[in-house]
Amino acid sequence: MSVHFTISGLTRNLFHSLGLERAPRPLTPEESLLLECYLAGQIPESAWNDYVFETPELERHVNARRRHRAS
Repeated sequence: MSVHFTISGLTRNLFHSLGLERAPRPLTPEESLLLECYLAGQIPESAWNDYVFETPELERHVNARRRHRAS
């Protein structure tokens, strides 16, 4: 058995743990609508995971929104 790490994955985890994540890039109008629909509960989690796989930036925006609401 072997374990593989990517440098980008390790860097992302380090930045996340230190609270130094970069700001997400602006979304296109279509991506913004998709994000709003997901946050409103109109997109099932399984479908959302497919969107995030194709556009990881969506997850960064969701996380940023959730952190903003929690503070």
